[in-house]
Amino acid sequence: MAPRWDIVRNVVDESITKVFYGKSYTFSEFSPYSTLLGAPTSAATLWWNNARRQVGIIGFWDVVAFDEVGEGITVRDKETFQVMKQYMANGNFTRSTSTVTANASLAFVGNIDDSVEAIVNSPKHTLFKPLHRVFDLAILDRFHTFVPGWEIPKNKDENLTRRYGLIIEYLAEAFHHLARRTNRFAQVKAACRLGPGYDQRDQTAVLKTVCAFVKLLHPGEDPDKEQINEYLAYAIEGRRRVKEQLNKKKPDDEFANINLGYLHNGGDPIIVFCPESKDASATQSPDRSQIADDEKDVKLPARLKKEIEVVSELTSAVSEGIAIDTAVSLAEPPREPKERHYRIHYGATGYSYESIFGDYLPGADEIVIEDPFIRQHHQIINFLRFCETAVRVGKPKKIILVTRFEDQLEKDEALPKLLTIADSLNQFAVILEIKENSNLHDREIRLSNGWTIKIGRGFDIYQRPDDWLQVGANDLDLRPCLETNVDVIRTGK
Repeated sequence: MAPRWDIVRNVVDESITKVFYGKSYTFSEFSPYSTLLGAPTSAATLWWNNARRQVGIIGFWDVVAFDEVGEGITVRDKETFQVMKQYMANGNFTRSTSTVTANASLAFVGNIDDSVEAIVNSPKHTLFKPLHRVFDLAILDRFHTFVPGWEIPKNKDENLTRRYGLIIEYLAEAFHHLARRTNRFAQVKAACRLGPGYDQRDQTAVLKTVCAFVKLLHPGEDPDKEQINEYLAYAIEGRRRVKEQLNKKKPDDEFANINLGYLHNGGDPIIVFCPESKDASATQSPDRSQIADDEKDVKLPARLKKEIEVVSELTSAVSEGIAIDTAVSLAEPPREPKERHYRIHYGATGYSYESIFGDYLPGADEIVIEDPFIRQHHQIINFLRFCETAVRVGKPKKIILVTRFEDQLEKDEALPKLLTIADSLNQFAVILEIKENSNLHDREIRLSNGWTIKIGRGFDIYQRPDDWLQVGANDLDLRPCLETNVDVIRTGK
C-alpha cells in the first residue's frame, strides 16, 4: 500500500517543530550523521591528512558543526579556514595533486552576549560581533542563512508534543536518506520567482535553503505555491540577515543590495525584511565614512596603535617643552574575563592550561584545588603544569590542594612528589598546602578573586601521546584533548 504522505508530513512536522533542544545538543545528539567540533580544528583533522593520505572528517558526515565560534577560541591553524573558503563555495577542495569532494554541510554555533536591538541600532557592531576575526568577509559571504536563535524558545515542558512523533533514530535516518539520495534543486528553482538584484551567491543560498525545507517537510509530495512562498520568504530573510551584516562591515557598496525579495503569484514584487532590523537605520543605511574609519583602525594591531599614540604624545610634549612621564605603558589593556560554559571535544587542540585559566588567574592570591585524582604520576605532572601556569600568569601567594588517596601505599608514593612541588613553589614565594578529604568526589578550582572553574575531567584533559617524540608531547596547545565540559562561574566580587 502506498504511504499516505500527508500523514507522514504531519508526523515529521510535529516531530521537528514541537521539540526544542539546545544548539550544541541538537548537533551532537540529534543524528548519528552529524558531529559537533570544538573550535579550532586542524586542517589535517577536518580536511585532509597528508601523512595518511586520507580525507578528514568532512568526508564522513552529513553535517559538521563548530561549537563556540567566538573570540574565545584559539586559532592556530589558519589553513583550516583557507580551505574552508573553497569548500563553502564549490563543495570541494584541493589537496596535494587531487581534488576532494564532500557532501557535509557546515554549521557555526555561538552566542550573542549583547542585546540584538542594541546591535542592529549600532553604527559599528554587527550580529557577527561574537565571531573570531578569522571569519573574514570572504567566509561570511558564503553563509547561506543566519538562523535567529533569539526567536527560538528555550526547551520547556510545554514545548514537548503530546501527539504522535517519530523516534529520533528513525527521523535521523530519514533525513540522512533525503540528504544523500534526493535532489530538489531543479524543481525548486523552477518554482521560485526571485526578484531583481540577486547575485549568484544570494540566489544559491536562498534556493538551497528552500530545498532543505522541501526535503524535510515534503518527502513524497510537491509543495503548493503558497508553501513555496512561505519557505522562500524565510530563506530570503536568513540570507538578508547575512548581507545586512556584511554591508555594515564593508566600507564600499559591494553588499549594499540588501533588499532581496520574490515575485508573488500575480507577479507583484515583495521585499522581505528581517524583523529585528526593519526599522533600524544603522543597519538599513550604514554610515560609510564611519565604517571606513573603523576599517583603517582594524588594519593596525592594537599594540602598534598604542605605540603610535604614545610616540605622538611624546613628540607633541617635546615640541611644546612639556615634562614627559617616562612610565607610559605600551602594554595592551587586559581582556575582561567573562563567564563561559563550553565543551572540549575529543581530538580538539588549542586548550593549554593557560588558554583555559589564563584570563582568570590574575589577582588571585589564593587558589583552592579540589580534585580527588591527584595521586598517579601523570596526574601529579598535570598538577605541576597548572602550578607553573599559575606562577607565570597569576603570581598567587598560596595554593591549597584538596585530594584523597585510596590506600596508604598510594599516599606514600604520591606525597613525596607533591612535597617536592611544594619545595619548588617556595622558591617563588608560593605556599603549597596539601589536604586530604576521603569524601571528595567533585572537581573544581576556586580563585580568591571570585572565579570558580569546573572541568569534568579536572586537569586530566589530554590524550596520552602514542609516541613522546611527537608534536604535542610537551606543548599542551598542540596536544589532542579528551572530551569534557568546562564551566567558568563568577562566584564573588
